[in-house]
Amino acid sequence: MTSLSHAVDNQPSNINYQFDFERFLEHLVDVTLRFTADTDAPSLWLPAWIPGSYLMREFARNITAVHYEILDKELSDNQIANNKNSKCYRAQKTDKHTWQLPHAKAGQTISVYYEVYCYDLSVRTAYVDQQRLYGNFTSLALAVAGQEQSPIQVSLMVPEAFFIDKNKEQVLLACGLKATYLQSDEQNLYSLQADSYHELIDYPFEIAIQEKFDFIIQDNQHQTLSHQFFLAGKHNANMGRLQQDLTRICQTYLNWLGDAPFNDYTFMTYASGQDYGGLEHINSTSLITPRRDLPHINEPTMPSSDYQRFLGLCSHEYFHAWWVKTVRPDVMLDVDLRREAFTPLLWVFEGFTSYIDDFMLQASGVIDKASYLKLLAEQINRYHQTPGRAQQSVAESSFDAWIKLYRNDENTGNAGISYYNKGSLVALCLDLTLLEKSAGRYRLFDVVKAFYEQAKQNDKKRVGISSADMGTIIGQFMPLADWEDFERCYVNGVEELPLKSLLAANGIQLHSNTKETADKHVPWGMRCTETPMGLKVSKVARASAAAKAGLSAHDVIIAIDGIKADNKQLALFNDASHDIECHLFRRDELMTVKVVPKVDTDESDGLDKVCPHSISLRLAKANTDDENKINELKTESAWLDVMKGAES
Repeated sequence: MTSLSHAVDNQPSNINYQFDFERFLEHLVDVTLRFTADTDAPSLWLPAWIPGSYLMREFARNITAVHYEILDKELSDNQIANNKNSKCYRAQKTDKHTWQLPHAKAGQTISVYYEVYCYDLSVRTAYVDQQRLYGNFTSLALAVAGQEQSPIQVSLMVPEAFFIDKNKEQVLLACGLKATYLQSDEQNLYSLQADSYHELIDYPFEIAIQEKFDFIIQDNQHQTLSHQFFLAGKHNANMGRLQQDLTRICQTYLNWLGDAPFNDYTFMTYASGQDYGGLEHINSTSLITPRRDLPHINEPTMPSSDYQRFLGLCSHEYFHAWWVKTVRPDVMLDVDLRREAFTPLLWVFEGFTSYIDDFMLQASGVIDKASYLKLLAEQINRYHQTPGRAQQSVAESSFDAWIKLYRNDENTGNAGISYYNKGSLVALCLDLTLLEKSAGRYRLFDVVKAFYEQAKQNDKKRVGISSADMGTIIGQFMPLADWEDFERCYVNGVEELPLKSLLAANGIQLHSNTKETADKHVPWGMRCTETPMGLKVSKVARASAAAKAGLSAHDVIIAIDGIKADNKQLALFNDASHDIECHLFRRDELMTVKVVPKVDTDESDGLDKVCPHSISLRLAKANTDDENKINELKTESAWLDVMKGAES
């Protein structure tokens, strides 16, 4: 028997799902759903998006046809399976993700059949082949309208053929739900139970050859919380090192927050070539990572930049158990997954998390302060290199996530800013502002903990918050007028973040890299890729030399000043003081444009004057032997030395 995580009460399940993976080679899952109708002509529906990923994914597009039978209640399961007399009907679609069963009546037992195509190697959907069986139930399980709160029984049916080329003992089920395993001659059955449909869809699963380790975390009452880490895919990871580092990171979260909204936690990770991402769930996370990001056998004491990226991903998704799954935007409390849920607060949840995830790496001692400052500098550089920060506020970026963030194009950087990137830096500025306004007593971590304590007082142990709630809580730790001014300038407005001054006040020096300039990395204000045909333009900054000449994304520049275009030829004329003739193809049409490399910067937005293209951060050093000044500097850098509020 495999025993995992969350258990439910032993109560009869009103809704039963069977997911049969017999056709895994075709990336198909055959689903049987059985329930008792509580209304005539019941409807079934599938989510259009998954919590944590704010784009209409239209999961229903992977379902072909839906059929159903009306069953005789007196028949056993075996009799039902062999019953040749029951009539099979075809469900009628009423919208893009809803099917109606017009022949069914209230009180009748219904059996529904459909197949799902599963071949998306992401953490949001489902993927089935001869190596792994992975799924989110938002992609696989049709909900019975009106019965979403009914208890659910799930059977994952894995054929013996899936195990033919595998050591069966190495094939594990990873899931945050408690599971039981039964084996017959032809089938391997994993059984799961959930209290409701909305609970079920918060538990992805993976069945594959996986390595696993366990570790224990303690809360402030010295209660132990078991954690599991599963790793699938080809890899040569140093599992011992990973166990050591994850234990330190997770324990640091518990030291700060006191306790957890879960009794146990599961990390589900798939190692791939280039794919990267994570998705949070209430007591688990599903991760996909390039295998090079995993620690190798000779991983240095200070983790490599690749390994730091993976640890940051783990930290990010782990924190979401508190800060998204427990405390969440108010519109996400009882959300309808068939429609968008608009909120200006995604910067709070993804931005705070994107700041805290790397901060906790250094707070736990897994990386040192210098490594953390390098990670923070990368965030600042991304912000400085996005001119769209002058066009879109971080609150607007949050609200427009459904139509912009996941739909990048050549104009994205000119027109907007990521609520992950800018949100993390707004969180940094808020943290440092709280320290300043409270004379060092409070910081962002106190704000998060206050919201979490509020959630624990609710019957459902979660809370939805609004922009007004932000002011109410933050006003407990700094003057409300200061928060309102901060919100006006940096959350709802597009003023430049006061990064340099706030960091300097906390003992951190911001240095401009005079060698890594915008002219060097973005010549003429455009980004290009060298191809056999020439330079293919991917992005053009507004008001740049390239834009003023009429160069556009997707153009292929074939000649610059009469010579075949490549990166070296472009660099030769980057600072030219005279017009440069360029020949290019736009689609299949040959064009000629004249570029004036040095444009009048007074006509641009002026952001390059305000912010450097590339910066680095360093701990300030006292150029003095004065003991008082040295102690003052140590006090100022307490931002990194102490996570105030973690022990309160």
